[in-house]
Amino acid sequence: MKILIADDHGIVRSGMRLLIERQPDMEVVAEAEDGVQAVERAIAAQPDCCVLDVSMPRMTGIQAARQIRQYLPNTQVLVLSMHDDERYVFDALKAGASGYVLKREVDQALLTAIRSVHRGDAFLTNAVERSLVCEWMNDSSAGPEEPLSPREQEVLKLISEAHTNREIAGILTLSEKTVESHRANLLRKLGMRDRVELVRYAIRRGLTEP
Repeated sequence: MKILIADDHGIVRSGMRLLIERQPDMEVVAEAEDGVQAVERAIAAQPDCCVLDVSMPRMTGIQAARQIRQYLPNTQVLVLSMHDDERYVFDALKAGASGYVLKREVDQALLTAIRSVHRGDAFLTNAVERSLVCEWMNDSSAGPEEPLSPREQEVLKLISEAHTNREIAGILTLSEKTVESHRANLLRKLGMRDRVELVRYAIRRGLTEP
């Protein structure tokens, strides 16, 4: 089983690699330290499973999951998070992830989760989350509403990390004019006046860290 691991903390990646490579049926074929790198290296390595931290620079794990599943529909995605919050679970599943593991449960759950999603099964570590997801799977309108499109969330994250319009355009392969348009739409949609308010919103939504 070929696996990619992505986390912006090297010590966390090392710990996961050690845990995974003790297994005779698993091999870490690529590592990434942010979401953009995770997408690029997944496309290059074509792993069976990607293990992505939610909170990473430039692109979150959930945003990266969406792109990886778009380019590699047969690659399964497992999301790691510190957040025991239903919105993150819904966002991850809507992005195409098959599993959601809390970081505090990685030692006990990671290997089981990787094997579950590789088989095509969903894996969630929390019983309450399982019931929420069952409800969402039966009625997709049951999940929390999200006012922003996936592209607007990508732009918002990069704005909150102080990237210029030119840098954002380069990272997302857009024109600067399109980025300016997205920035204006974000302010209008969210009823905000400036970048400071956008940053506060991005922190509340878990798109970036304070």
